[in-house]
Amino acid sequence: MIELLMAGVLVTTAAPPPPDQELQVAPAPQDPAGRAPSVELEDVVVTGRSLDTVINNFVRNVAEPNRGRGLARWDRSVCVGVANLTGETAEYIADRVSTVAADIGLEVGRPGCSPNILVVATGDGGALAHDLVEEHRRAFRKGGSGMDRGGAALRDFIATDRPVRWWQMSVPVDSQSGNLAGRIPGECSGSCAEVWDYAPQITVFAASRIRTQIVDDIVRAVVIVDVDDVAQLSVLQLADYIAFVSLAQIDPDADTSGYATILNVFDDPDGSPYLTDWDRAYLGGLYAAQRNRSNMRAGRAEITSAIHREHRALRAARTGPDADE
Repeated sequence: MIELLMAGVLVTTAAPPPPDQELQVAPAPQDPAGRAPSVELEDVVVTGRSLDTVINNFVRNVAEPNRGRGLARWDRSVCVGVANLTGETAEYIADRVSTVAADIGLEVGRPGCSPNILVVATGDGGALAHDLVEEHRRAFRKGGSGMDRGGAALRDFIATDRPVRWWQMSVPVDSQSGNLAGRIPGECSGSCAEVWDYAPQITVFAASRIRTQIVDDIVRAVVIVDVDDVAQLSVLQLADYIAFVSLAQIDPDADTSGYATILNVFDDPDGSPYLTDWDRAYLGGLYAAQRNRSNMRAGRAEITSAIHREHRALRAARTGPDADE
């Protein structure tokens, strides 16, 4: 049995027995030699396109914010839990995802914390996803506007056969206070006797048509791993893939074949040994951005600029501060 604490609900579901072939922790693979990789950040100049253009295309391809909302990210802290894997492998994945989270400035929960990033291994990802959603739908769709990717995406989460599938919940919050900025059906504050007890109240510090103090924060991520379908990966590759798709809102159908990214790991395991500079710059830029633009297109442009700065920092760390872009 697997017990998941989700949205304040203890979810207990039957899990298939552990597979005969357990995932084994592998050493970090070395850079493959003699390959012609997809576009690396440092190779953008060869393509004849500006770095901002290529980064903007990458963001547009991979990012999948909830409908009508800006790009969301975790705020302050995460706690990673892994279920239905052997102790050594589970610890490795939890530690690796936590390390990536710490690298982008998040606090990481100590052992025994209540997971808000939950990784579940199973022999049948579709069946487990179906059972979880069927039995505890409110844990996947709270009903608030823009808090998830919608009903069609949830059906895709259940029905589409993928080695790794994920589902995230996010909420709009007041960036000044951290308080909820959107109404969740059935939830209230105070005595719940008055109509305003059901609607969040926000103190506006500086009214503006250009800037906003309302941002979107990820509050929960469930990642289901179909063990038979990831057998060709090292645990490092699997952990880095999980880290990327759980720390950012990523389109599961994104075409990333033109970029060197861990998202290509199932199509090209040898060419995707771990998180690349694209991935690290994307995460670094997402978590460095202020996210205070009212216009969503301007918000994406801000993310692009933050990724560009992160790219420069990565190159400077590797080749020195005077390196050319």
